[in-house]
Formats: sequence, structure tokens, C-alpha cells
Amino acid sequence: MSQDNMVEQSKTPEGPQRSSGERSEPEWSGGPSGVARLGAASTEVRERPVRRHFGADYKLRILTETDQLAGTGEIGALLRREGLYSSHLSKWRRERAAGAQEALSPRKRGPKVQKPHPLALDVERLSKENARLSKKLKKAEAIIDFQKKVAALLEMEESSTTATDGSAS
Repeated sequence: MSQDNMVEQSKTPEGPQRSSGERSEPEWSGGPSGVARLGAASTEVRERPVRRHFGADYKLRILTETDQLAGTGEIGALLRREGLYSSHLSKWRRERAAGAQEALSPRKRGPKVQKPHPLALDVERLSKENARLSKKLKKAEAIIDFQKKVAALLEMEESSTTATDGSAS
């Protein structure tokens, strides 16, 4: 500060004047001062976060764009503009090296669908047949028990009729 500037500041009753505002305010960041940015992201938290999905074409476009950029500052600007992380680029480059378009296409998440065992159909069929035959066997056993009881009753009746006939003669 110059000598004259210091004298002027000391003449004011409040003392030296400071610039108003903090570094994070718009006048320091290059935006218009005192005006809220239009289209700023909502600060409300969603009930359930949404997972981002990147298509193969998008991944290839970003990779070719980063390959054409010269400095790391330009790559950082691209990443900020697209809302990506450097880890995305690393992963996509590995995938591209591993298998180009096929590796860059999205993969289905979750447990893998297993092929049924070749004998599973036979096991299911035999289990149903076993259940059907068990039911049939129980019916047959019930009929046989009933027949035994009927035969026992008939023998008792026959023996009682012969006993009554034999005593009367």
C-alpha cells in the first residue's frame, strides 16, 4: 500500500476498509455478484438414489475426447463438465483394451441365472410319480384292512350259525 492510501484509510472513522465477502462468493469465482445461479442443482435428497448408467457409445466418445486432449487440466475440465471421476476413465480404458465394444456394453447386475441341472426334470417327474404311487398304496392298504375285517366278521357269523345249528339238531 502506498503512503497516501494508508493516510486516507486512517482518516475514516471506522479504520481501514476491508473488502466485503468471502472467497467462495460469486465475485471471486467469476459469477455475477449477489445473483443466484439459475439452474442450480436441487439440494433436496431423493428418497432413493438413482444409479447412473453409461452406454458404450458415451464411454467411447469420452475416451476419444480425453485421448485428444493435451494437458491434465483439460482432462480435469472435461471430467467436471461431464460429472465423471478419473476412476471411470481408468476402468473404461481397461475395458476398451480388454475387448472394445463388447467390454464397454453394460452388464446386468445381480445374481447370475444358473442353468437347471440336466437330471432335475427327471427328479421332479419321479418325485410326482412317487407321491402318486404312495397315495395309491395307502388306498390299497385301507381296502385290504377293510376286507380282513369283513372276512373276520363273516367267519364269526358263520361259526355262530353253525354253533346254533349244531346244538339244535
